[in-house]
Amino acid sequence: MKIDPRHLEIIAAVVDQGGLTEGATLLGKSQPSVSRSLSMLERRLGINLFQPGRRPLQPTQTCLLLAHEGRKILQAGEAASGVVLHYQRGTNGAVRLAGPPIFMEGVVSGMLASFQSSFPDIRIDQSYCYAAEVFARIESDALDLGIVPVRASEVPDSLIAKQILKGRNVVACRVGHPIARKQAVRLAEIAQFPWIAPPADSPLFHDLRTALESIGVSDIKVGFTGASLSAVINILEGSDALTVLPYSVVFMLRRKKTVDALSIRIGDPDRHLCIVSRRNEVPSPATRRLASFVESEFASFNLLIDRHEQNVVWRS
Repeated sequence: MKIDPRHLEIIAAVVDQGGLTEGATLLGKSQPSVSRSLSMLERRLGINLFQPGRRPLQPTQTCLLLAHEGRKILQAGEAASGVVLHYQRGTNGAVRLAGPPIFMEGVVSGMLASFQSSFPDIRIDQSYCYAAEVFARIESDALDLGIVPVRASEVPDSLIAKQILKGRNVVACRVGHPIARKQAVRLAEIAQFPWIAPPADSPLFHDLRTALESIGVSDIKVGFTGASLSAVINILEGSDALTVLPYSVVFMLRRKKTVDALSIRIGDPDRHLCIVSRRNEVPSPATRRLASFVESEFASFNLLIDRHEQNVVWRS
């Protein structure tokens, strides 16, 4: 015989609270409605749930067994309510996030680690891709957020791109590189060293060419090509190769004292790092929380970079 789970909840509440009135209060019901439900259940089952004529109520053995099952339902209901509450508060859920590997590995990953230490019940599904793919995946609801360097003119009308970091590139090398020790660097010397190039389809590859042209270097020897930041750093640390990296990435690596930036002003990219989302759609609370956290972290990060640059003399 199937018993309505709501009746089991009522039995558990009345038994645990010690009376009809108290049980009804716990459930947010009226005492008469609780009494009627129990009477109907007794007639349907053909048994007494409570000892007749005993005050206060004395549950029968069968009633105690049913109350045990009812507690499971009450606990499951409370747990489910907790799940919904945490979702509404943005403290659980999942967020799908993507961006280019250089920025995600060099800057954003540390921020995500800090975020998850505060909100361990929010799962972040991160992937790597460039702006065009990020746009397409957000529009098709395969992504919630993108963190990509982009021009404002490239952003589809269906999306919003909020700038979180100004575009800025530098020539990077290992600490102790021969050219880094010179007070005056001739452009011809830069061209003599091997270069690390990003993949040809990446925005940073275009930035590399543009940056070198801005300082009069048009012909370079590419010794390595790769998209992984860890691979680029390993090549830099173990050779005299040079490359162009976002200044923010080099800034984050400064504490390791393995990668440095030449104090040569090069042309900055015309793209800026933005956080991208859908325009006419309310994001999930967890997505809003992560987006707000990233924006706040980058606001602080910008201040650190500005303060650090005040102590750096850039040569043109």
